[in-house]
Amino acid sequence: MTWTEPATWYANLPAFYAAAAAFITDRAGNVLLVKPTYHDHWAFPGGYVDEGEYPHDACAREIREELGTAVVVGDLLVVDWAPPAGQRPRALIHFTFDCGTVSSLEGITLPEQELEDIAFFSPQDAEQRLPDNVAPRAHAAIRARARRTPVYLVDGGAASQPQE
Repeated sequence: MTWTEPATWYANLPAFYAAAAAFITDRAGNVLLVKPTYHDHWAFPGGYVDEGEYPHDACAREIREELGTAVVVGDLLVVDWAPPAGQRPRALIHFTFDCGTVSSLEGITLPEQELEDIAFFSPQDAEQRLPDNVAPRAHAAIRARARRTPVYLVDGGAASQPQE
């Protein structure tokens, strides 16, 4: 292997997008989802990580922007690696953080240009409202929260274990 200038080496590494979302439940264990105006499906509250931003900070920022409230961003629950798909030319690494339990949606103000609705759903109903490749994150987040250990998914499915 020949030595390569660091700038050249880094420029040739693959690039990917990053996103962060909040896993929030009510006291009964129902999952909070938002209905974006620009999608036909529901989603976890969250969004893309900005350049120079840490994923947990992106999660907190997105919750402030989308729900008009501050949350404590807790443990990392799920990491989901998604390959390029559709109009997204790069892979996406998605972080889901535990943002706790809330008792009601009082005081939540939705940005009308971005979100049309917000609601709690049973885990099964949440999975039905989420896209097929995102739905497994709900169950994975519940499992990770209970076990206090993150879950790694690949395109919404269980990651295969490396061969030794």
